[in-house]
Amino acid sequence: ELRAALDAPWERWAVYLHPAQREYVERDFNGPARVIGSAGTGKTVVALHRAVRLAQDPEARVLLTTFNARLAEALARKLPLLASEQVCARIHVGALGDVIRDLHAQTFGPSESVSEDRLTELLTQAIEKTDAPLSVEFLRDEWSLIVDAWNVRDWDSYRDLPRLGRKVRLPAARREAAWAVFEALRMALAALNLKTEAQLAHDLAGSGGLPFSHTIVDEAQDISVPELMLLGQALGMAENGLFFAGDIGQRIFRAPFPWAATGVEIRGRSRSLKVNYRTSHQIRRYSDELLPETLVEPDGTEDNRLGVTSVFEGAAPEIHAFTSREEELSALQSWIEELVSQGFRSSEVMVLVRTDALVSRIAAKVSVPVMTMHEAKGAEYRAVAVIGLDQDIVPLEDRLLMANDEAQIDEIMNTERHLLYVAATRARDRLWLSGVSPISEFLRDLM
Repeated sequence: ELRAALDAPWERWAVYLHPAQREYVERDFNGPARVIGSAGTGKTVVALHRAVRLAQDPEARVLLTTFNARLAEALARKLPLLASEQVCARIHVGALGDVIRDLHAQTFGPSESVSEDRLTELLTQAIEKTDAPLSVEFLRDEWSLIVDAWNVRDWDSYRDLPRLGRKVRLPAARREAAWAVFEALRMALAALNLKTEAQLAHDLAGSGGLPFSHTIVDEAQDISVPELMLLGQALGMAENGLFFAGDIGQRIFRAPFPWAATGVEIRGRSRSLKVNYRTSHQIRRYSDELLPETLVEPDGTEDNRLGVTSVFEGAAPEIHAFTSREEELSALQSWIEELVSQGFRSSEVMVLVRTDALVSRIAAKVSVPVMTMHEAKGAEYRAVAVIGLDQDIVPLEDRLLMANDEAQIDEIMNTERHLLYVAATRARDRLWLSGVSPISEFLRDLM
């Protein structure tokens, strides 16, 4: 069965469910449930098949969601391969942020979301107004990770609140100064009738539920605090109400936080997928070297990444260090031409780089598509080349220079490792990793 799936057209392979995963599609849960697993274990396929299974009920209204519109569109394209038009009509597919914005507009009327740049501008003005002895970078994180995320509305709550997800202590006097800034910022937002994405979710959470009987979240490791609070309040008590699929080793967009603090308790209903059938043994083995054997969540939950079994073999990844970008691109193009001569279609090969600037620089110099590592999240290709793994690019030097303390440096290094892991594991059959000397320390670890 697996051999037939591997030989099938790519579109059919993309929705193939390994028999070992079927249990997680068919099983009923009396509360929020989650499957976790390393890249290649079929989490997204489980999510798709489970959505179709729940939508067999004529009364069901299923939300199948993920963290951005591109991934949501990919999920929507796959559904018709699994279900009839009638069943698909009971499944709403969309990026969670977009779903929340649409439902907020339907419930409360139109509202304008504040942009990141505008929020930083208003925060800077609030710091100047209150003369707070704190940097805009620190307060921007404190606002987004604590105050806005957890909907902290008054000084007493902020003073006593555990600063979940923050690794830097904040003495009482500085906390009081920070709160003065946040009050000024909140007043400025209200005066301009602007709302943050978090505020939209908090508004909905207080409005009495969502128009869905079930919600399935793919790439759930990157869900935000307000989004999870909203889902938990709406469907946390319903049978089969909430189902999450994710991998904390692929968390690249959000800071970690304890899920139980949002009211979503998954202990006893979290399962690990251990059969890797979407990447070759060789690619999995090299990629796993980028991450520790055990990843620990803020609530102490451990994801032990040992014991994963690959079910097919492939070519060993190619890892190279070059003396110039021109030499790297020339060798890469030869590799691509060799793949095409072996029957790979250009659409089945992808080149991944760390920054938009590198995309612009090399896109015209190779014969296959090029995108950033972040954009490739959740995608899958027969062959992937991850290039530009230079010392100052991965980890990205500009991010490290902005760090305020050792804790932030550690967090940046972890997310950069996760990002390279995500990029490398987009490949099913062939993987190329390269950089220009001096190369990334992450690449050196694999050589």
